[in-house]
Amino acid sequence: MKNIITAPQIRAARGLIGWSRDELSEKSGVPKITISRVETEATTPRQSTIDAIRTALEAAGVEFIAENGGGAGVRLRREIDDQYA
Repeated sequence: MKNIITAPQIRAARGLIGWSRDELSEKSGVPKITISRVETEATTPRQSTIDAIRTALEAAGVEFIAENGGGAGVRLRREIDDQYA
């Protein structure tokens, strides 16, 4: 089971790779308005929505770091999937 990702992690991940909400929408197949609502915590997203967002961001090189006492976070992997770059 994958760790839960948070709205701040999604925002940080987009910032790390320089994606707009439009780009994340295009890559994940999740509507831009839904991404906005997820990132602002205006809604509780379906697991399928989180999975699609996570898959797109991970394919672009993002690694999600679980909260382990130091706080949840994101970082870049060295290798990325060219399909999402």
